[in-house]
Amino acid sequence: MRTKLNRQQIIGFWAAWTGWTLDGMDSVIYALVLAPALTELLPRAGMEVSPARIGYVGSVMFALFLVGWGCSFVWGPIADRFGRTKALAATILVYALFTGASAFAQNIWELGAFRLLAGIGVGGEWAMAGTYVAEAWPEDRRKMGAGFLQTGYYFGFFVAAALNYTVGAHYGWRAMFLCGLVPVIVSVLTLVRVQEPPRWKAHEAEARRSHPLVEIFSPAYRKRTIVNAALLSVAIIGLWAGAVYEPAAITILAKRAGMDAAGAAKMVSVGTGVLSLGTILGCLCLPLVAERFGRKRTLAMYFAGMMVTIPLAFGWAFYLENGLVPFIAALFFLGFAGGNFTVFSLWLPEQYDTRVRATAFAFSTSIGRFLGAGVNFALGALVLRMGTLGTPIAWTGAAFALGILIIPFALETKGQRLPG
Repeated sequence: MRTKLNRQQIIGFWAAWTGWTLDGMDSVIYALVLAPALTELLPRAGMEVSPARIGYVGSVMFALFLVGWGCSFVWGPIADRFGRTKALAATILVYALFTGASAFAQNIWELGAFRLLAGIGVGGEWAMAGTYVAEAWPEDRRKMGAGFLQTGYYFGFFVAAALNYTVGAHYGWRAMFLCGLVPVIVSVLTLVRVQEPPRWKAHEAEARRSHPLVEIFSPAYRKRTIVNAALLSVAIIGLWAGAVYEPAAITILAKRAGMDAAGAAKMVSVGTGVLSLGTILGCLCLPLVAERFGRKRTLAMYFAGMMVTIPLAFGWAFYLENGLVPFIAALFFLGFAGGNFTVFSLWLPEQYDTRVRATAFAFSTSIGRFLGAGVNFALGALVLRMGTLGTPIAWTGAAFALGILIIPFALETKGQRLPG
């Protein structure tokens, strides 16, 4: 019989889940409003408005967002020293404020700066929420807790899609960004109502004396830290390239099918919803698969799914004469395989002691975003040069082949308890 969750564990989980949901919402808002926002702002910078130019500048903007994400490793040492809930609340506050500020951008430079700063908050929330749930939930429930937690991010896709279908379609892209201010409320409630996990409290004095950024590269942790960062780099490069371009791809396909701007916006919402549904199912299935087959084999299976579905969607369906429906159908399976991020939520905490856990989680999930930023710069240049979105994005599926080759070097933790 599973251990019953107490009131504080339930409140803490929902605070983490809601923060992660709104994090996902804020992230996807940018992808959803990319085309209309740049259509308005590009002429102010003396640039032409074309699909290729929107794709190029959009890639640069998203690369800046990923750089902000990469800088979010700073939250790890903060959480290890001062507590999980304080750091969690701070990350939510940062990404909410700067997402809301994007509504007031008057040119592409201001929009880029706001996305960079929002990325610092967005990138830190996952590590803080994942660390909190791993430490607060009982041992026999924390693995499934990781799966439940990860669904929040993709439920946020649904929220963003619904907002785009209603608010965005009627009031425009600035109103969408204003919706990103809502998480401020969650940040305040997290500080007021959520207590620190007892596990961290038991190690608080020890954590305050440690130097976690140095320790995660000590002989005991160095190999696993490097391997974890490499695997997350692969996941970020592959999934995010597809996720950020999915709305633009559907917009192009919808207009090719004869739809007007409002109809295209609604199809983007439908496609984003399908992608989200597939990913949520992938997240819920992953802990069960990981408990049966192990963390390494499970990640390899999900990576193989990404390696196939990204080229299927962007390299095949995107170029069909009537490709809108096949493309959206492919997004479901791409989303399911995209649930691979869940394995890191349950796997990373199992590899590190409490005094350095948040730092290791934040570093591993952040460093790949710098590489992802570089890939997005390259993708933007390819999109502009080739005059098409599909082929450059399809090639990112190759990153998962490299990831499958790296997986054997990772540490298997199936059946092990969370370290002290």
